[in-house]
Amino acid sequence: MMPFFIVVSALLLAVVVYDLLQKKHAILRNFPLLGHLRYLLEAIGPELRQYIVTDNDTERPFSRDQRRWVYASSKKENNYFGFGTDNDLEASSNYIIIKHSAFPCAHPLPGEEGYDPEYAIPCRKVVGGHRQRRQAFRPASVVNVSGMSFGSLGSAAIEAINRGCGIAGCLHNTGEGGVSRHHLHGGELILQLGTAYFGSRDEKGGFSLAMLKETLERTPTVRAIEIKLSQGAKPGLGGLLPKEKITAEIALARGIPGDRDCVSPAGHTAFRDPDSLLDFIETVADATGLPVGIKSAVGDMRFWENLARLIVETGRAPDFINIDGGEGGTGAAPLVHADHVALPFKIGFHRVRSVFEEAGVADWIVWGGAGKLGFPEQAVVAMALGCDLVHVGREALLSIGCIQAQRCHTGHCPAGVATHHKWLMRGLDPMSKSARLANYIVTLRKELLAVASSTGHRHPAEITMDQIEILDAGFRSRTLAEQLSVRERG
Repeated sequence: MMPFFIVVSALLLAVVVYDLLQKKHAILRNFPLLGHLRYLLEAIGPELRQYIVTDNDTERPFSRDQRRWVYASSKKENNYFGFGTDNDLEASSNYIIIKHSAFPCAHPLPGEEGYDPEYAIPCRKVVGGHRQRRQAFRPASVVNVSGMSFGSLGSAAIEAINRGCGIAGCLHNTGEGGVSRHHLHGGELILQLGTAYFGSRDEKGGFSLAMLKETLERTPTVRAIEIKLSQGAKPGLGGLLPKEKITAEIALARGIPGDRDCVSPAGHTAFRDPDSLLDFIETVADATGLPVGIKSAVGDMRFWENLARLIVETGRAPDFINIDGGEGGTGAAPLVHADHVALPFKIGFHRVRSVFEEAGVADWIVWGGAGKLGFPEQAVVAMALGCDLVHVGREALLSIGCIQAQRCHTGHCPAGVATHHKWLMRGLDPMSKSARLANYIVTLRKELLAVASSTGHRHPAEITMDQIEILDAGFRSRTLAEQLSVRERG
């Protein structure tokens, strides 16, 4: 016992001496040994606040109630909440109220025509239908998984998501990191092309149609191609994957060398303006037969106005447009871009779709939305605004085990999701987590149908903005349509 005490005392004394002599940290120099407690508490602060400090509704980006609903849904546990709402409706701002009908719409029961035990809700539009693409299709699910690349997520997470999408019958967006073998477990894909054209690039990093065709030949599960102009997490920025994080599999999927940093530029080189963007879309669609669309956060509206004008004048058009809200955030980003660049989803989507409605071409396009839409009330609002499809990102990660530790940018995700660390990834079993993702998607669709029924509709996309009320503190409320029109006038 005595030698152990001596060793521990010697170690503590060594730490004290080091703290007193080092000049990097004033806290440690002034409070040797005890100062380390401060850094420890700071390091685990987010985790402590999740369970000790915050209440059920205040934590961001997702509250305890929201996480609990996703976790329970993914595990097929009871996701009901008892004893009424704990939200203060009369004191809340921008609080969503869905106005139910006195005559709900009954959905088909088992044995009746149209009944689906998995609560599949097909999209009301055909992707690629207006432009008559050779491989146009109607998505079987209005809820799909948003773009999160192999690189930002580890192999176990990608496999779990893809398997889960296959079970739930929804689409899995690859993100801009290209297609890996972990994307090939039954889920149909949307192939995303970012500014670096990973998986579809030539030796100089430019876009290569030939390489894209090779990728598609190897990946028959790709149903559409999405051109990413920007994303809500870091709009207007490119990306950097340090060479230390580039594994052999990542290099193969992206078509890059593994001995240097991987840099994604901020803008595209295959086109430079709305006109050349439409040319690029038509070239890729003609060559592949697949529907081709765009994904973007919303900033300068002149781009959207010019795009709509060119669609009217030339007939060229994207087959779908996915709007990402500024509150989206699976990508690591500078604080100013995460907090202050790009409009939030509801405002941005409404502005863009309004431009296309005024031009008379909104119905030509399948509209998708992303940005914290993975909860029934948020998805209903998105569809009331005009979304045909809803894409979920971080909520999908919660369903496969994410604990909102907010360590995504460090490579040391404790849940094994946003990491390539073998020990951390081993905790994420793709087989069991895929079932949880599927359960979450199915539950979300089920609740969307239930809300649609409550409002007198058979499909959630039939809910209108007049059926959504927005409460503000002080006994004020407006319909969603009125709220957005007031914002635009103001």
